[in-house]
Amino acid sequence: MRRFVTVDCFTKTRLHGNPVAVFGNADGMSAELMQRVAREMNLSETTFVVPRPQRGEFSVRIFTPVNELAFAGHPLLGTALALATEAEDGELGLHTQVGRIPVRLSEDDTCVRMTQPTPTVKTFDQWEELLGALGVTESAMPLEIYHNGPRHVLVGLASVAELTSLRPDHRALGAFEDMAVNCFAGSGTQWRNRMFSPAYGVVEDAATGSAAGPIAIHLARHGAARLGTPLCITQGVEIGRPSDMYACVSQDHEGGSRMVQVWGHGVLCAEGRMHV
Repeated sequence: MRRFVTVDCFTKTRLHGNPVAVFGNADGMSAELMQRVAREMNLSETTFVVPRPQRGEFSVRIFTPVNELAFAGHPLLGTALALATEAEDGELGLHTQVGRIPVRLSEDDTCVRMTQPTPTVKTFDQWEELLGALGVTESAMPLEIYHNGPRHVLVGLASVAELTSLRPDHRALGAFEDMAVNCFAGSGTQWRNRMFSPAYGVVEDAATGSAAGPIAIHLARHGAARLGTPLCITQGVEIGRPSDMYACVSQDHEGGSRMVQVWGHGVLCAEGRMHV
């Protein structure tokens, strides 16, 4: 028997945000069993946690209904909230396939701030096919793909109205393997995002925490935001699961490596047992 909780992430309101199922007693589970359980839960992600010898340190594996992810944002936020009582002075170390992700919880254990991997960036060459699948004629910024575990292609739109009216061809998007498509619009410190990823088993995601950092970097690289300025990225509005993600990207004092921080609230929504 395996106990689990679900946490609604990047929201203060139950049944909003992006839910994740967290199995906190995953010791001895095979990867095949984890994948089957994630398929059974049928959420965008399910996490499986194994404690490490040092207090506040945990190994975390992340599965969508169709595959395993090396890193993801909202699942780690929800996992951290599920493990809040195990924190060492408000901090947890969540060990993923991309390395240790340090997280800090607020004093009331309702908000999590994580330091994310700095993504690599490449030009996305299949832009004509992608724009055709989305049903748009052009992107407001260069199409680039960011890799921080998942691979996120970022497509800028001219307005929130255009973003809301998107009706993508999901069959055509399914031809793009191992990537998520993030379409964004906004200005200043307020932005909106929609994420589509048939490749990761997600028709449309309510909050994509692993994309929040890349979006903040992308906006700064192309002159739409300042490094060091926190941004609010709202997602999930069009599917009735509004979510607020916060992201800030800063450079070291010599202008070198970037630090990517993403944070938001979450709330415990359900708990249960699975007989596996």
